[in-house]
Amino acid sequence: MFYNAVNSQLNISNAKMDYIRFGTGKKNLIFIPGLGDGLRTVKGTALPFAFMYRAFAKDYTVWVFSRKSPLEPDCTTRTMAADISKAMDLLHIEKAHIIGVSQGGMIAQWLSIDYPQKVDKLVLAVTLSRQNGTVQQVVNSWIDMAQAGDFRTLTIDNFEKSYTDRYLKKYRPFYPLIVPFMKPADPGRFILQARSCLTHHSHDDLHRITRPVLIICAEQDRIVTAQRSYDMAGQICGSELISFPEYGHAVYEEAGSFNKLIIDFLG
Repeated sequence: MFYNAVNSQLNISNAKMDYIRFGTGKKNLIFIPGLGDGLRTVKGTALPFAFMYRAFAKDYTVWVFSRKSPLEPDCTTRTMAADISKAMDLLHIEKAHIIGVSQGGMIAQWLSIDYPQKVDKLVLAVTLSRQNGTVQQVVNSWIDMAQAGDFRTLTIDNFEKSYTDRYLKKYRPFYPLIVPFMKPADPGRFILQARSCLTHHSHDDLHRITRPVLIICAEQDRIVTAQRSYDMAGQICGSELISFPEYGHAVYEEAGSFNKLIIDFLG
């Protein structure tokens, strides 16, 4: 099978958690995706994900976990980290490198703080540890759109705020094809995840992270802003920060050197 790619599902606390796995390496690498998981889980995406991140497939067994469904009404990024910890136990993953992107980075922070014995090295990409006006405005507007059932506008706004103009010029003509697939079966799940972004605050606990940390930010980020990455770097002793001046929030898709930077860091 292509890169040993597998789609699967776990039972966790009376809920289901979609996950995928690929790669043949002996070392474990866990990728925690962002808020887009609230629109569509990783179910059925093992092959395209394995192709996109094939550079990791030789040295690592890569796991990508969605948030469980249903989520508790009072769920937080911290309880989502606890769910990842439970998934690791069920799959007998004692320790792993962790990559968290956007909201996934918020969850990864708590995983590293509350379960340090399970984390080897940590990568935090385009994320934050405390709130600012930008993320509050953006995410609240998405919640309003989701509550109104307007996932067309929500999806387009997400694209427009995430990608560079040169990328958008190529892909705007495809909006009519992409947007219909982004309406979630359970809009409430997206709203719960979005609200957890707005309550995330791990900043005062970041000093408890003692594992090697790579922080990646994008200077044109119009969702969480690059400044919040600099804030995190100041709180995590010995952390390394790399900034992409020409990219926005979707730097992990647009920047050709993104994966190589992480591979070099993980060693």
